[in-house]
Amino acid sequence: MLKKEETIIILDFGSQYTQLIARRVRESKVYCEILPFNADPDSFKDKNLKGIILSGGPSNVFDEGAPICDKRVFDLNVPILGICYGLQLLAFLFGGKVERSKSREYGKAIIKIEEHKDLFRGFKRKLQVWMSHGDFVSKLPRGYRKLASSENIPFAAVKNPKKKIFGVQFHPEVAHTQNGIKIIQNFLYDICECHGEWTPKSFIDSTVKEIKSRVGKEKVVLGLSGGVDSSVCAVLVNKALGRQLSCIFVDNGLLRKNEAQQVKEAFKDFDMNIVFVDASEKFLSRLKGIIDPEEKRRIIGRTFIEVFEEEANKIGEVKFLAQGTLYPDVIESTSFKGPSATIKTHHNVGGLPAEMNLQLIEPLRELFKDEVRRIGKELKLPNNILGRHPFPGPGLAVRILGEITKERLDILKEADDIFIQELKSSKYYQKVWQAFCVLLPVQSVGVMGDERTYENVVALRAVTSLDGMTADWAHLPYGLVGKISNRIINEVKGINRVVYDISSKPPATIEWE
Repeated sequence: MLKKEETIIILDFGSQYTQLIARRVRESKVYCEILPFNADPDSFKDKNLKGIILSGGPSNVFDEGAPICDKRVFDLNVPILGICYGLQLLAFLFGGKVERSKSREYGKAIIKIEEHKDLFRGFKRKLQVWMSHGDFVSKLPRGYRKLASSENIPFAAVKNPKKKIFGVQFHPEVAHTQNGIKIIQNFLYDICECHGEWTPKSFIDSTVKEIKSRVGKEKVVLGLSGGVDSSVCAVLVNKALGRQLSCIFVDNGLLRKNEAQQVKEAFKDFDMNIVFVDASEKFLSRLKGIIDPEEKRRIIGRTFIEVFEEEANKIGEVKFLAQGTLYPDVIESTSFKGPSATIKTHHNVGGLPAEMNLQLIEPLRELFKDEVRRIGKELKLPNNILGRHPFPGPGLAVRILGEITKERLDILKEADDIFIQELKSSKYYQKVWQAFCVLLPVQSVGVMGDERTYENVVALRAVTSLDGMTADWAHLPYGLVGKISNRIINEVKGINRVVYDISSKPPATIEWE
Protein backbone atom coordinates (compact mmCIF):
# COMPACT_ATOMS: atom_id res chain seq x y z
CA MET A 1 0.00 0.00 0.00
CA LEU A 2 1.02 3.61 -0.43
CA LYS A 3 2.31 5.07 2.82
CA LYS A 4 -0.30 7.85 2.72
CA GLU A 5 -3.19 5.34 2.85
CA GLU A 6 -5.30 5.93 5.97
CA THR A 7 -4.69 2.92 8.19
CA ILE A 8 -6.39 1.33 11.19
CA ILE A 9 -4.29 -1.21 13.10
CA ILE A 10 -6.12 -4.15 14.73
CA LEU A 11 -4.13 -5.84 17.48
CA ASP A 12 -5.17 -9.49 17.68
CA PHE A 13 -5.55 -10.99 21.15
CA GLY A 14 -6.89 -14.28 19.82
CA SER A 15 -10.54 -13.53 19.15
CA GLN A 16 -12.48 -15.74 16.77
CA TYR A 17 -13.94 -12.49 15.41
CA THR A 18 -10.71 -10.60 14.61
CA GLN A 19 -10.97 -11.12 10.86
CA LEU A 20 -14.60 -10.04 11.06
CA ILE A 21 -13.51 -6.73 12.64
CA ALA A 22 -11.16 -6.23 9.71
CA ARG A 23 -13.92 -7.01 7.23
CA ARG A 24 -16.21 -4.43 8.84
CA VAL A 25 -13.49 -1.77 8.66
CA ARG A 26 -12.70 -2.64 5.03
CA GLU A 27 -16.40 -2.64 4.14
CA SER A 28 -16.44 0.94 5.46
CA LYS A 29 -13.78 1.82 2.83
CA VAL A 30 -10.98 2.21 5.36
CA TYR A 31 -7.78 0.21 5.04
CA CYS A 32 -6.74 -1.86 8.05
CA GLU A 33 -4.13 -4.42 9.06
CA ILE A 34 -4.27 -7.19 11.65
CA LEU A 35 -1.10 -7.52 13.72
CA PRO A 36 -0.29 -9.79 16.70
CA PHE A 37 -0.99 -8.25 20.12
CA ASN A 38 2.76 -7.94 20.82
CA ALA A 39 3.57 -5.98 17.65
CA ASP A 40 6.20 -3.28 18.07
CA PRO A 41 4.55 0.18 18.01
CA ASP A 42 7.57 1.49 16.11
CA SER A 43 6.36 -0.56 13.13
CA PHE A 44 3.32 1.75 12.88
CA LYS A 45 5.39 4.92 12.42
CA ASP A 46 5.63 4.81 8.63
CA LYS A 47 1.87 4.49 8.23
CA ASN A 48 -0.80 7.14 8.08
CA LEU A 49 -2.17 5.72 11.33
CA LYS A 50 -5.67 6.94 12.16
CA GLY A 51 -6.65 4.60 15.00
CA ILE A 52 -6.14 1.28 16.79
CA ILE A 53 -8.62 -1.47 17.65
CA LEU A 54 -7.87 -4.00 20.39
CA SER A 55 -9.66 -7.27 19.59
CA GLY A 56 -11.37 -9.63 21.97
CA GLY A 57 -9.76 -12.86 23.10
CA PRO A 58 -10.23 -15.99 25.20
CA SER A 59 -7.80 -15.03 28.00
CA ASN A 60 -8.33 -13.48 31.42
CA VAL A 61 -6.30 -10.30 31.92
CA PHE A 62 -5.18 -11.32 35.42
CA ASP A 63 -3.94 -14.79 34.42
CA GLU A 64 -0.23 -15.51 34.20
CA GLY A 65 0.88 -15.24 30.58
CA ALA A 66 -2.19 -13.27 29.50
CA PRO A 67 -1.54 -11.36 26.24
CA ILE A 68 -0.68 -7.71 26.93
CA CYS A 69 0.32 -5.20 24.28
CA ASP A 70 3.24 -2.80 24.52
CA LYS A 71 2.06 0.20 26.58
CA ARG A 72 3.69 2.52 24.04
CA VAL A 73 0.64 1.77 21.90
CA PHE A 74 -1.25 4.23 24.10
CA ASP A 75 1.30 6.98 23.47
CA LEU A 76 0.76 7.11 19.70
CA ASN A 77 -1.80 9.90 20.04
CA VAL A 78 -4.50 8.17 17.97
CA PRO A 79 -7.99 7.02 19.04
CA ILE A 80 -8.28 3.49 20.43
CA LEU A 81 -11.26 1.13 20.62
CA GLY A 82 -11.08 -1.92 22.92
CA ILE A 83 -13.55 -4.72 22.21
CA CYS A 84 -14.42 -7.27 24.95
CA TYR A 85 -10.97 -8.42 26.16
CA GLY A 86 -9.67 -5.16 24.72
CA LEU A 87 -11.89 -3.20 27.12
CA GLN A 88 -10.82 -5.35 30.08
CA LEU A 89 -7.18 -4.82 29.15
CA LEU A 90 -7.68 -1.04 29.17
CA ALA A 91 -9.15 -1.22 32.68
CA PHE A 92 -6.43 -3.60 33.89
CA LEU A 93 -3.53 -1.52 32.56
CA PHE A 94 -4.73 1.86 33.84
CA GLY A 95 -5.87 1.14 37.37
CA GLY A 96 -9.43 -0.12 36.93
CA LYS A 97 -10.74 -3.43 38.22
CA VAL A 98 -11.72 -6.57 36.30
CA GLU A 99 -13.66 -9.38 37.98
CA ARG A 100 -14.78 -12.84 36.97
CA SER A 101 -18.49 -13.08 36.23
CA LYS A 102 -20.55 -15.48 38.32
CA SER A 103 -21.67 -17.00 35.05
CA ARG A 104 -20.31 -16.55 31.54
CA GLU A 105 -22.46 -14.18 29.49
CA TYR A 106 -22.81 -15.39 25.95
CA GLY A 107 -25.46 -14.30 23.49
CA LYS A 108 -27.93 -11.46 23.07
CA ALA A 109 -28.22 -8.71 25.68
CA ILE A 110 -29.80 -5.27 25.94
CA ILE A 111 -27.63 -2.29 26.84
CA LYS A 112 -28.84 1.13 27.99
CA ILE A 113 -26.98 3.96 26.32
CA GLU A 114 -26.31 7.00 28.51
CA GLU A 115 -24.39 9.22 26.12
CA HIS A 116 -25.59 9.63 22.54
CA LYS A 117 -22.51 10.94 20.78
CA ASP A 118 -19.17 9.57 19.60
CA LEU A 119 -19.66 5.78 19.40
CA PHE A 120 -23.40 5.97 19.91
CA ARG A 121 -24.25 8.98 17.77
CA GLY A 122 -27.62 8.34 16.14
CA PHE A 123 -28.66 5.51 18.48
CA LYS A 124 -31.75 5.19 20.65
CA ARG A 125 -31.56 4.53 24.41
CA LYS A 126 -31.67 0.73 24.18
CA LEU A 127 -29.65 -1.50 21.88
CA GLN A 128 -29.48 -5.26 21.38
CA VAL A 129 -25.87 -6.45 21.37
CA TRP A 130 -23.92 -9.72 21.34
CA MET A 131 -21.96 -10.56 24.49
CA SER A 132 -19.24 -13.21 24.81
CA HIS A 133 -17.29 -12.89 28.05
CA GLY A 134 -16.53 -14.50 31.39
CA ASP A 135 -15.11 -11.36 33.04
CA PHE A 136 -16.28 -7.77 33.33
CA VAL A 137 -14.99 -4.34 34.32
CA SER A 138 -16.28 -3.54 37.82
CA LYS A 139 -14.34 -0.31 38.38
CA LEU A 140 -13.19 2.24 35.82
CA PRO A 141 -9.68 3.72 35.68
CA ARG A 142 -9.28 7.41 36.45
CA GLY A 143 -10.27 9.57 33.48
CA TYR A 144 -12.84 7.10 32.13
CA ARG A 145 -16.59 7.39 32.23
CA LYS A 146 -19.55 5.15 31.49
CA LEU A 147 -21.31 5.27 28.11
CA ALA A 148 -23.63 2.29 28.51
CA SER A 149 -24.58 -0.49 30.92
CA SER A 150 -26.59 -3.71 30.88
CA GLU A 151 -28.60 -5.65 33.44
CA ASN A 152 -25.58 -7.82 34.25
CA ILE A 153 -22.61 -5.46 33.94
CA PRO A 154 -22.16 -1.83 35.04
CA PHE A 155 -19.85 -0.82 32.17
CA ALA A 156 -20.96 -2.12 28.78
CA ALA A 157 -19.23 0.82 27.06
CA VAL A 158 -16.78 3.42 28.35
CA LYS A 159 -14.57 6.25 27.16
CA ASN A 160 -11.65 8.41 28.15
CA PRO A 161 -12.56 11.71 26.42
CA LYS A 162 -9.14 13.30 26.94
CA LYS A 163 -7.21 10.48 25.26
CA LYS A 164 -9.99 9.41 22.86
CA ILE A 165 -9.89 5.86 24.19
CA PHE A 166 -13.12 3.85 23.99
CA GLY A 167 -14.13 0.37 25.06
CA VAL A 168 -17.15 -1.91 24.61
CA GLN A 169 -17.81 -5.20 26.39
CA PHE A 170 -19.89 -6.53 23.49
CA HIS A 171 -18.98 -7.35 19.88
CA PRO A 172 -20.14 -4.67 17.41
CA GLU A 173 -18.54 -6.57 14.52
CA VAL A 174 -20.97 -9.52 14.60
CA ALA A 175 -24.33 -9.47 12.86
CA HIS A 176 -26.17 -10.21 16.13
CA THR A 177 -25.37 -6.70 17.40
CA GLN A 178 -28.04 -4.44 15.94
CA ASN A 179 -26.47 -1.78 13.73
CA GLY A 180 -23.04 -2.76 15.00
CA ILE A 181 -21.46 -1.57 11.76
CA LYS A 182 -22.62 1.97 12.59
CA ILE A 183 -20.73 1.80 15.91
CA ILE A 184 -17.58 0.85 14.01
CA GLN A 185 -18.20 3.57 11.41
CA ASN A 186 -18.77 6.16 14.13
CA PHE A 187 -15.35 5.18 15.49
CA LEU A 188 -13.75 5.37 12.04
CA TYR A 189 -15.35 8.58 10.78
CA ASP A 190 -16.37 10.65 13.81
CA ILE A 191 -13.57 9.71 16.19
CA CYS A 192 -10.62 8.73 13.95
CA GLU A 193 -11.68 11.24 11.24
CA CYS A 194 -11.12 8.80 8.37
CA HIS A 195 -12.33 9.75 4.90
CA GLY A 196 -13.25 6.30 3.54
CA GLU A 197 -11.17 6.44 0.37
CA TRP A 198 -10.06 2.79 0.24
CA THR A 199 -11.92 1.38 -2.79
CA PRO A 200 -11.17 -1.26 -5.44
CA LYS A 201 -10.13 1.49 -7.86
CA SER A 202 -7.82 3.20 -5.35
CA PHE A 203 -6.27 -0.18 -4.51
CA ILE A 204 -5.67 -0.99 -8.18
CA ASP A 205 -4.19 2.44 -8.93
CA SER A 206 -1.77 2.40 -5.99
CA THR A 207 -0.79 -1.26 -6.53
CA VAL A 208 -0.06 -0.73 -10.22
CA LYS A 209 2.24 2.18 -9.33
CA GLU A 210 4.03 0.10 -6.69
CA ILE A 211 4.58 -2.85 -9.04
CA LYS A 212 5.93 -0.59 -11.80
CA SER A 213 8.28 1.13 -9.38
CA ARG A 214 9.58 -2.12 -7.89
CA VAL A 215 9.96 -4.19 -11.05
CA GLY A 216 11.24 -1.58 -13.46
CA LYS A 217 12.05 -3.34 -16.74
CA GLU A 218 12.62 -6.82 -15.29
CA LYS A 219 10.61 -9.92 -16.22
CA VAL A 220 7.96 -11.55 -14.01
CA VAL A 221 6.56 -15.08 -14.12
CA LEU A 222 3.25 -16.25 -12.67
CA GLY A 223 1.61 -19.67 -12.34
CA LEU A 224 -1.93 -19.26 -13.65
CA SER A 225 -4.46 -21.86 -12.51
CA GLY A 226 -7.67 -20.17 -13.63
CA GLY A 227 -8.82 -19.84 -10.03
CA VAL A 228 -9.96 -16.53 -8.55
CA ASP A 229 -6.72 -15.61 -6.77
CA SER A 230 -4.20 -16.35 -9.52
CA SER A 231 -6.50 -14.86 -12.18
CA VAL A 232 -6.98 -11.54 -10.39
CA CYS A 233 -3.27 -11.43 -9.57
CA ALA A 234 -2.39 -12.07 -13.24
CA VAL A 235 -4.67 -9.35 -14.62
CA LEU A 236 -3.51 -6.83 -12.00
CA VAL A 237 0.20 -7.46 -12.67
CA ASN A 238 -0.47 -7.45 -16.41
CA LYS A 239 -2.12 -4.03 -16.06
CA ALA A 240 1.11 -2.77 -14.50
CA LEU A 241 3.70 -4.54 -16.66
CA GLY A 242 2.09 -5.81 -19.85
CA ARG A 243 4.43 -8.12 -21.80
CA GLN A 244 7.01 -8.14 -19.01
CA LEU A 245 4.71 -10.70 -17.36
CA SER A 246 4.62 -14.30 -18.54
CA CYS A 247 1.83 -16.50 -17.19
CA ILE A 248 2.31 -20.26 -17.26
CA PHE A 249 -0.76 -22.50 -17.24
CA VAL A 250 0.13 -26.14 -16.61
CA ASP A 251 -2.48 -28.70 -17.66
CA ASN A 252 -1.65 -31.61 -15.39
CA GLY A 253 -4.48 -33.79 -16.67
CA LEU A 254 -6.18 -33.46 -13.29
CA LEU A 255 -8.37 -30.50 -14.18
CA ARG A 256 -12.13 -30.48 -14.58
CA LYS A 257 -13.80 -31.14 -17.92
CA ASN A 258 -12.76 -28.60 -20.60
CA GLU A 259 -11.06 -26.44 -17.95
CA ALA A 260 -7.96 -25.55 -19.96
CA GLN A 261 -10.11 -24.39 -22.87
CA GLN A 262 -12.32 -22.37 -20.52
CA VAL A 263 -9.27 -20.56 -19.12
CA LYS A 264 -8.06 -19.74 -22.63
CA GLU A 265 -11.48 -18.35 -23.46
CA ALA A 266 -11.66 -16.29 -20.24
CA PHE A 267 -8.40 -14.44 -20.91
CA LYS A 268 -8.62 -13.96 -24.67
CA ASP A 269 -9.59 -10.27 -24.36
CA PHE A 270 -6.85 -9.27 -21.89
CA ASP A 271 -3.85 -9.22 -24.25
CA MET A 272 -1.80 -11.32 -21.85
CA ASN A 273 1.29 -13.40 -22.48
CA ILE A 274 0.06 -16.87 -21.43
CA VAL A 275 1.96 -20.09 -22.08
CA PHE A 276 -0.25 -23.20 -22.04
CA VAL A 277 1.60 -26.44 -21.30
CA ASP A 278 -0.02 -29.86 -21.68
CA ALA A 279 1.92 -32.08 -19.27
CA SER A 280 -0.94 -34.47 -18.52
CA GLU A 281 0.87 -37.60 -19.73
CA LYS A 282 3.88 -36.86 -17.51
CA PHE A 283 1.70 -36.36 -14.42
CA LEU A 284 -0.46 -39.45 -15.01
CA SER A 285 2.50 -41.72 -15.69
CA ARG A 286 4.12 -40.70 -12.39
CA LEU A 287 0.87 -41.22 -10.47
CA LYS A 288 0.38 -44.74 -11.80
CA GLY A 289 -0.23 -47.18 -8.95
CA ILE A 290 -0.11 -44.47 -6.25
CA ILE A 291 -2.87 -44.69 -3.64
CA ASP A 292 -1.60 -42.71 -0.63
CA PRO A 293 -3.00 -39.13 -0.81
CA GLU A 294 0.13 -37.47 0.60
CA GLU A 295 2.31 -39.29 -1.91
CA LYS A 296 -0.04 -38.09 -4.65
CA ARG A 297 0.48 -34.53 -3.47
CA ARG A 298 4.26 -34.89 -3.34
CA ILE A 299 4.44 -36.31 -6.85
CA ILE A 300 2.14 -33.62 -8.24
CA GLY A 301 4.11 -30.87 -6.46
CA ARG A 302 7.50 -32.10 -7.67
CA THR A 303 6.27 -32.59 -11.22
CA PHE A 304 4.67 -29.16 -11.28
CA ILE A 305 7.93 -27.56 -10.16
CA GLU A 306 9.82 -29.43 -12.88
CA VAL A 307 7.41 -28.37 -15.63
CA PHE A 308 7.16 -24.80 -14.34
CA GLU A 309 10.94 -24.41 -14.18
CA GLU A 310 11.36 -25.76 -17.70
CA GLU A 311 8.95 -23.18 -19.08
CA ALA A 312 10.28 -20.34 -16.93
CA ASN A 313 13.81 -21.01 -18.20
CA LYS A 314 12.60 -20.60 -21.78
CA ILE A 315 11.49 -17.04 -21.01
CA GLY A 316 15.02 -15.88 -20.26
CA GLU A 317 16.29 -14.06 -17.19
CA VAL A 318 13.38 -13.67 -14.77
CA LYS A 319 13.76 -11.86 -11.44
CA PHE A 320 10.24 -11.91 -9.99
CA LEU A 321 7.56 -14.47 -9.21
CA ALA A 322 4.00 -13.15 -8.80
CA GLN A 323 1.47 -15.16 -6.82
CA GLY A 324 -1.98 -14.73 -5.34
CA THR A 325 -1.34 -14.99 -1.60
CA LEU A 326 -4.34 -13.60 0.31
CA TYR A 327 -4.61 -11.87 3.68
CA PRO A 328 -5.92 -14.88 5.64
CA ASP A 329 -2.74 -16.72 4.58
CA VAL A 330 -0.62 -13.88 5.97
CA ILE A 331 -2.64 -13.67 9.19
CA GLU A 332 -2.24 -17.43 9.74
CA SER A 333 1.53 -17.05 9.92
CA THR A 334 1.53 -13.94 12.16
CA SER A 335 -1.38 -14.49 14.48
CA PHE A 336 -2.08 -14.57 18.22
CA LYS A 337 -0.07 -17.81 18.31
CA GLY A 338 3.03 -15.79 17.58
CA PRO A 339 4.99 -14.70 14.51
CA SER A 340 6.02 -17.53 12.24
CA ALA A 341 8.18 -17.73 9.16
CA THR A 342 6.39 -20.82 7.89
CA ILE A 343 4.77 -20.49 4.47
CA LYS A 344 2.41 -23.31 3.53
CA THR A 345 3.25 -24.85 0.20
CA HIS A 346 -0.25 -24.28 -1.15
CA HIS A 347 0.20 -20.53 -0.66
CA ASN A 348 2.73 -20.30 -3.46
CA VAL A 349 3.01 -21.76 -6.93
CA GLY A 350 3.29 -25.44 -6.12
CA GLY A 351 6.02 -24.84 -3.55
CA LEU A 352 8.63 -23.47 -5.94
CA PRO A 353 12.20 -24.15 -4.75
CA ALA A 354 14.50 -21.54 -3.25
CA GLU A 355 17.15 -22.13 -5.94
CA MET A 356 14.95 -20.35 -8.47
CA ASN A 357 16.06 -17.25 -6.56
CA LEU A 358 13.02 -15.17 -7.48
CA GLN A 359 11.71 -12.18 -5.58
CA LEU A 360 8.04 -12.43 -4.64
CA ILE A 361 5.32 -10.08 -5.80
CA GLU A 362 2.12 -10.65 -3.82
CA PRO A 363 -0.24 -7.78 -4.69
CA LEU A 364 -3.28 -9.42 -3.06
CA ARG A 365 -1.69 -10.19 0.30
CA GLU A 366 -3.70 -7.38 1.93
CA LEU A 367 -7.08 -8.66 0.70
CA PHE A 368 -9.79 -11.06 1.81
CA LYS A 369 -11.44 -13.35 -0.75
CA ASP A 370 -14.52 -11.16 -1.18
CA GLU A 371 -12.28 -8.13 -1.71
CA VAL A 372 -10.29 -10.02 -4.34
CA ARG A 373 -13.54 -10.67 -6.19
CA ARG A 374 -14.40 -6.95 -6.05
CA ILE A 375 -10.95 -6.08 -7.41
CA GLY A 376 -11.48 -8.66 -10.17
CA LYS A 377 -14.83 -7.12 -11.02
CA GLU A 378 -13.22 -3.69 -11.28
CA LEU A 379 -10.61 -5.24 -13.59
CA LYS A 380 -13.44 -6.63 -15.79
CA LEU A 381 -12.71 -10.31 -15.16
CA PRO A 382 -15.64 -12.51 -16.28
CA ASN A 383 -18.09 -13.88 -13.72
CA ASN A 384 -17.28 -17.48 -14.60
CA ILE A 385 -13.79 -16.85 -13.16
CA LEU A 386 -14.71 -14.60 -10.22
CA GLY A 387 -17.57 -16.84 -9.12
CA ARG A 388 -15.65 -20.09 -9.30
CA HIS A 389 -15.64 -22.45 -6.35
CA PRO A 390 -12.28 -23.20 -4.71
CA PHE A 391 -10.34 -25.99 -6.41
CA PRO A 392 -7.51 -27.93 -4.73
CA GLY A 393 -3.96 -27.59 -6.02
CA PRO A 394 -3.64 -31.35 -6.69
CA GLY A 395 -6.90 -31.15 -8.65
CA LEU A 396 -9.01 -34.25 -9.18
CA ALA A 397 -6.18 -36.41 -7.80
CA VAL A 398 -7.56 -35.87 -4.29
CA ARG A 399 -11.12 -36.48 -5.46
CA ILE A 400 -10.30 -39.93 -6.78
CA LEU A 401 -9.84 -42.17 -3.76
CA GLY A 402 -7.35 -44.86 -4.72
CA GLU A 403 -5.36 -45.16 -7.93
CA ILE A 404 -5.62 -42.49 -10.59
CA THR A 405 -6.13 -43.73 -14.16
CA LYS A 406 -7.30 -41.94 -17.28
CA GLU A 407 -10.47 -44.04 -17.23
CA ARG A 408 -11.31 -43.07 -13.65
CA LEU A 409 -10.47 -39.42 -14.38
CA ASP A 410 -12.83 -39.40 -17.36
CA ILE A 411 -15.63 -40.91 -15.24
CA LEU A 412 -15.17 -38.30 -12.50
CA LYS A 413 -14.94 -35.40 -14.96
CA GLU A 414 -18.25 -36.34 -16.57
CA ALA A 415 -20.04 -36.80 -13.24
CA ASP A 416 -18.63 -33.56 -11.83
CA ASP A 417 -19.62 -31.64 -14.95
CA ILE A 418 -23.24 -32.81 -14.60
CA PHE A 419 -23.28 -31.84 -10.91
CA ILE A 420 -22.00 -28.32 -11.62
CA GLN A 421 -24.32 -27.89 -14.64
CA GLU A 422 -27.38 -28.66 -12.52
CA LEU A 423 -26.26 -26.43 -9.65
CA LYS A 424 -25.82 -23.53 -12.04
CA SER A 425 -29.10 -24.05 -13.89
CA SER A 426 -30.98 -24.29 -10.57
CA LYS A 427 -29.23 -21.12 -9.24
CA TYR A 428 -27.67 -23.06 -6.35
CA TYR A 429 -24.07 -22.78 -7.54
CA GLN A 430 -23.60 -19.34 -5.98
CA LYS A 431 -25.46 -20.37 -2.82
CA VAL A 432 -22.84 -22.93 -1.84
CA TRP A 433 -19.18 -22.37 -1.02
CA GLN A 434 -17.92 -25.45 -2.83
CA ALA A 435 -19.39 -28.42 -4.67
CA PHE A 436 -17.81 -31.40 -6.37
CA CYS A 437 -17.91 -35.16 -6.94
CA VAL A 438 -15.67 -37.77 -5.33
CA LEU A 439 -15.03 -41.13 -7.01
CA LEU A 440 -14.91 -43.81 -4.33
CA PRO A 441 -12.60 -46.85 -4.34
CA VAL A 442 -15.55 -49.24 -4.08
CA GLN A 443 -17.98 -50.80 -6.50
CA SER A 444 -21.56 -51.73 -5.82
CA VAL A 445 -24.17 -54.02 -7.28
CA GLY A 446 -26.85 -52.47 -9.44
CA VAL A 447 -29.46 -53.34 -12.05
CA MET A 448 -29.63 -51.64 -15.45
CA GLY A 449 -31.96 -52.89 -18.18
CA ASP A 450 -32.66 -56.13 -16.31
CA GLU A 451 -28.93 -56.80 -16.16
CA ARG A 452 -26.79 -56.98 -13.04
CA THR A 453 -24.03 -54.36 -12.88
CA TYR A 454 -21.01 -54.01 -10.63
CA GLU A 455 -19.81 -50.45 -11.07
CA ASN A 456 -18.43 -47.34 -9.36
CA VAL A 457 -19.92 -45.21 -6.60
CA VAL A 458 -19.66 -41.42 -6.73
CA ALA A 459 -20.27 -39.11 -3.76
CA LEU A 460 -21.70 -35.61 -4.13
CA ARG A 461 -20.21 -33.00 -1.79
CA ALA A 462 -21.66 -29.49 -1.39
CA VAL A 463 -20.97 -27.21 1.57
CA THR A 464 -21.87 -23.75 2.81
CA SER A 465 -19.17 -21.66 4.47
CA LEU A 466 -17.88 -18.12 4.95
CA ASP A 467 -14.16 -18.81 4.73
CA GLY A 468 -13.63 -22.56 4.38
CA MET A 469 -12.32 -22.87 7.94
CA THR A 470 -15.63 -24.34 9.07
CA ALA A 471 -18.42 -25.63 6.84
CA ASP A 472 -21.84 -27.22 6.93
CA TRP A 473 -23.24 -29.59 4.34
CA ALA A 474 -25.53 -27.80 1.92
CA HIS A 475 -29.21 -28.68 2.30
CA LEU A 476 -29.94 -28.99 -1.40
CA PRO A 477 -33.55 -29.74 -2.37
CA TYR A 478 -34.30 -33.47 -2.61
CA GLY A 479 -35.65 -32.96 -6.10
CA LEU A 480 -32.41 -31.38 -7.27
CA VAL A 481 -30.25 -34.09 -5.71
CA GLY A 482 -32.50 -36.71 -7.29
CA LYS A 483 -32.19 -35.10 -10.73
CA ILE A 484 -28.40 -34.94 -10.43
CA SER A 485 -28.20 -38.58 -9.34
CA ASN A 486 -30.48 -39.69 -12.16
CA ARG A 487 -28.46 -37.86 -14.80
CA ILE A 488 -25.12 -39.14 -13.56
CA ILE A 489 -26.25 -42.78 -13.45
CA ASN A 490 -27.92 -42.56 -16.86
CA GLU A 491 -25.26 -40.54 -18.67
CA VAL A 492 -21.93 -41.58 -17.15
CA LYS A 493 -20.89 -45.06 -18.09
CA GLY A 494 -19.25 -46.80 -15.14
CA ILE A 495 -21.39 -45.33 -12.32
CA ASN A 496 -24.43 -47.09 -10.91
CA ARG A 497 -24.75 -45.45 -7.48
CA VAL A 498 -24.69 -41.85 -6.18
CA VAL A 499 -24.49 -40.89 -2.49
CA TYR A 500 -24.64 -37.47 -0.79
CA ASP A 501 -22.12 -36.45 1.88
CA ILE A 502 -23.85 -34.85 4.89
CA SER A 503 -20.73 -34.34 7.04
CA SER A 504 -19.82 -30.93 8.46
CA LYS A 505 -16.36 -29.47 9.05
CA PRO A 506 -15.34 -30.20 11.73
CA PRO A 507 -15.16 -33.12 12.34
CA ALA A 508 -14.86 -33.94 8.62
CA THR A 509 -12.88 -31.90 6.10
CA ILE A 510 -14.40 -30.40 2.95
CA GLU A 511 -12.22 -32.46 0.61
CA TRP A 512 -12.08 -36.23 1.13
CA GLU A 513 -8.29 -36.50 0.85
